[in-house]
Amino acid sequence: MKLLTHPAIQIGIAAIGGIVFGLIVGDWAANLKFIGDLFIRLIQMSIVPLVMASVIVATGSMTGTGTGRIAFRTFKWMIGFSAVAAVLAWLLSSLIQPGAGMVYDLPLESGLEESAQEALGWQDTLRNFVSTNIFDAMATATMVPIIVFSLLFGIALRIQINKTGDDRVLSFIDQIQQIVLTMIRLVMYIAPVGVFCLLASLAGDVGISVVTTALKYLGTTLIGVLILFALFVLVVSVRTGLSPLKLPSKLVEQTVIAITTTSSAVTFPTVLKNTVEKVGVSQKIANFTLSIGLTMGSYGAVLNYTIVVMFLAQTGGIDLSIGQIALGMGLAILLNMGTITVPGGFPVVATFLAASLSLPVEAIGLLIAVDWFTGIMRTFLNVNGDTFVAMLVANADDEIDRDVYNGPKSVTAEELNLDDYGDLMARADQAD
Repeated sequence: MKLLTHPAIQIGIAAIGGIVFGLIVGDWAANLKFIGDLFIRLIQMSIVPLVMASVIVATGSMTGTGTGRIAFRTFKWMIGFSAVAAVLAWLLSSLIQPGAGMVYDLPLESGLEESAQEALGWQDTLRNFVSTNIFDAMATATMVPIIVFSLLFGIALRIQINKTGDDRVLSFIDQIQQIVLTMIRLVMYIAPVGVFCLLASLAGDVGISVVTTALKYLGTTLIGVLILFALFVLVVSVRTGLSPLKLPSKLVEQTVIAITTTSSAVTFPTVLKNTVEKVGVSQKIANFTLSIGLTMGSYGAVLNYTIVVMFLAQTGGIDLSIGQIALGMGLAILLNMGTITVPGGFPVVATFLAASLSLPVEAIGLLIAVDWFTGIMRTFLNVNGDTFVAMLVANADDEIDRDVYNGPKSVTAEELNLDDYGDLMARADQAD
């Protein structure tokens, strides 16, 4: 019975119940749509203050630490792998078309398709990144100008703090962020009800294709994860000269923990221990790269978020321009790199991406319903990707003990003080 109290289990049961109910009652299920819409609107209501506060706090808190050669190599590999993940997600989504099976009888929101299909020149696209009136951007939830404003505000705030030593404004905005997070947690208590109503309405409208579409979405994500993992192994093997055949035994423990808990934070101590004791990465490199990777090395999240963008566009029959696709990839990478911190879990991320690109939100309930499965895939790639980046960074400075990797030698990792990583762990779980 305790298992039934887990939010993911409750949402899963509600999702199955909603699909079955919608298939049975058919068109009548549309009467429940307004309840699901209320759930989505409650999330949308919090997006603007949450994103603004999160970006300002993230940039305003930067102290300039973590610079140097190791930092450069770490970020180089993280950004590179994230970009590859985004491009792969776009290619797979274009090929498999996971959202194309959904055909809505109900019209989209007024003007939504036209705005999404509108093709602008690159000058106009860049010009629209900056709003002449930030309050107007906030009122219309135009996310990119809000992010640009928040980044500049956070940088200016950091400069002011360095000059005066007064961090009261930063503390105030951090409190706003925490309050909005609490609001979202309250909203998520009704997530099973919202998901039931959304999927009942969806199943009643489009029929059994709601199931096949969910499977195509999961299949696209799984294929992407497997391809990326194989690519990571190939790059690591070529760069380090270490045998890829020995890797599975070194990753199995952290992989099992990752896929059973869907939590990078819970897996982190095991990853750090294995990276030092089984892979042979030096403690210095492991401590730095893995702590950074805990929040900024979410390659599975980049892959998944880009697929979400393509999926939502396809479910609404919207052809995104190259510029809009590039913006979607950029947002997915920025979410991964921590420049945009959107806590609150996948429903908030999906709604944020939909708002940023003017995409329909009708199918978000379906994505929430299967997010436990995509969470497994994201965490699997996030966790093992961090170990691979640590290996690549360590190899460049000859900080891999090959005798440890190949077996003859054993070392013991330093004892980990989890209190030192509390904030990082909390942020990491938002990407899983």
